[in-house]
Amino acid sequence: MTNPLLAPWTTPFGLPPFDQITDDHFAPAFEEALADHLAEIDAIADNPDAPTFANTIEALEGAGDALDRVLGTFFNVAGSDSNDARQALQRDFSPKLAAHSSAISANKALFARVNTLWEARDTLDLSDEEARVLYLTHRGFVRAGAALEGAQEDQMKEVKSRLAVLGTQFTQNLLKDEADWMLPLSDDDLQGLPDFVADTARAAGEAAGKDGPILTLSRSLVVPFLQFSPRRDLREKAWRAWTSRGANGGETDNRATAAEILKLRETRAGLLGYPDFAHYKLETEMAGTPDKVRDLLMAVWDPARAQALRDAAEMEQMLQADGLSGPLESWDWRYYAEKRRKALHDLDEAELKPYLQLDRMIEASFACATRLFGLEFTALDVPMYHPDCRVWEVTRDGEHLAVFIGDYFARSSKRSGAWCSAFRSQARRPRVQTPVVVNVCNFSKPSAGKPALLSYDDARTLFHEFGHALHQMLSDVEFGSVSGTSVARDFVELPSQLYEHWLEVPEVLAEYATHAETGAPMPQALLDKVLGAATFDMGFQTVEYVASAMVDLEFHTGPAPADPMQKQAEVLEIMGMPRAIPMRHATPHFAHVFAGDGYSAGYYSYMWSEVMDADAFAAFEEAGGAFDVETARKLQDHILSRGGSEEAEALYLKFRGRMPGVEALLKGRGLAA
Repeated sequence: MTNPLLAPWTTPFGLPPFDQITDDHFAPAFEEALADHLAEIDAIADNPDAPTFANTIEALEGAGDALDRVLGTFFNVAGSDSNDARQALQRDFSPKLAAHSSAISANKALFARVNTLWEARDTLDLSDEEARVLYLTHRGFVRAGAALEGAQEDQMKEVKSRLAVLGTQFTQNLLKDEADWMLPLSDDDLQGLPDFVADTARAAGEAAGKDGPILTLSRSLVVPFLQFSPRRDLREKAWRAWTSRGANGGETDNRATAAEILKLRETRAGLLGYPDFAHYKLETEMAGTPDKVRDLLMAVWDPARAQALRDAAEMEQMLQADGLSGPLESWDWRYYAEKRRKALHDLDEAELKPYLQLDRMIEASFACATRLFGLEFTALDVPMYHPDCRVWEVTRDGEHLAVFIGDYFARSSKRSGAWCSAFRSQARRPRVQTPVVVNVCNFSKPSAGKPALLSYDDARTLFHEFGHALHQMLSDVEFGSVSGTSVARDFVELPSQLYEHWLEVPEVLAEYATHAETGAPMPQALLDKVLGAATFDMGFQTVEYVASAMVDLEFHTGPAPADPMQKQAEVLEIMGMPRAIPMRHATPHFAHVFAGDGYSAGYYSYMWSEVMDADAFAAFEEAGGAFDVETARKLQDHILSRGGSEEAEALYLKFRGRMPGVEALLKGRGLAA
């Protein structure tokens, strides 16, 4: 019987045939596709004809189609709806994929062909995009170790294989810690909580098969619990469980795993001739060097820390006024920040949340894309990997552009956080491909019959991830290796963070922020409060982020620390970390940095991109408003459609005419002097 992962997909728009795929199909499909890809690589390497762009670089772009389909399906499903079988497959696939990648980069005949083309590049009459793809292909081989020989080559293979195993292990440990912890709650424990938090706790209990409400480590439940629960003892329990993920001892403890990952990265960089991993990693980013990253982070740190300390002093007085002794603790911050927000801005999350329905916020994100880029969204009824998924066809002027999948609700089988991924990326050569893009979030799923309500932070997350999706869906390049989000890591967050600004456009909230029960639009007075409080608690938010980014940078600059927890403590002490604010992601659950290489030595990139997103939205405001057609066209033509087909700085200069400074970021965060 034909494996559905390998058979031609006759589904609408070539979507994976989820209703035919079982977990038993993945391993045999993976093995066959891996072997087929290696055969394709060998055929390119052993081609008796002289190397040309078409028979080498373009051929590499087209190789591995079956493997891309298998892995695109598997890893998206494994991250969003894990189970024991899929976790076992991840552990099996990861070292094999690392070995496969090493075998390709170590193929001397293949690298010789690529290198021949690179050395003759000025004589090949290539288009700009072809020249860019040749450059990136050659650079990728060199950075993967293609020029290494003998013992060094063997060591690089071992390092990459072990890193793949450890990254998978780190992720699965974290998922297990998150899934295993729950705190049964009585009706008395729900006292003082807004209805939406109590309802979420009850729904979590139902989903877990419990008799009553429970508290879990889903961010969409634990954060509002910390924000609203008057029970300081329960807040402390919740906070300690949430911040100790990956550091509980036993099989799921990530501390030794993190140390080994850092040491292996140091070895990898050394084999390639770099002083440390940060210099290796940042060479291909806009920032370029660790010093430039450090300068940016510290320019923001000092004003943010000063604001956070002022806020902490005020909240400590509030705590003492409640008759509590001792200093403000980390499990107190969100609770008193919420009280303070209500006092300063008369803004109550419980009052706001009924106006932020998930369905209406999805409509809002789509409507903005329609006005800006002419996109239309039509719901599809097609099989998906989980019943919570929703699917739309994306068109413009009647032409199919993409398929967009939204997987919005938290579940124990889904890793935490929010992300955008692609089952298939856009390309025109060597075959035409339209993108299939998925946004995965972890919003609270309501009880049956009730609408899903978002916090303001949730709504911002929805717009953020949809900004990434637009980068994928509007891609218009020749080659898949430079399409969509295939850009420098410190540029990839620009479209996502920029799109968040449209949530705060008053006319968008006025139209789409409607009450879940009455349908009435958000009152102007409440809208004014929301926009007026946009930078509230920004000292806290900036400090927790910058601390994580700085720890990540220092982990990878200089010798790898033998004890990452000690190094983390030293970095925070030097920075003068306020005692009541934890890092946003402490080392044992810092998945951005340790689940893979994506954001390693690169967590700063959100802030690097924010410098540009604040400036880019200012371009709209200067041109006459958030929906200025000409500015939207420039954004699409020079950034969203171009992927990585040019250097990031060149793309931004074409859009804006200049590079921005940190001033717009500080102003946007309310931290300017």
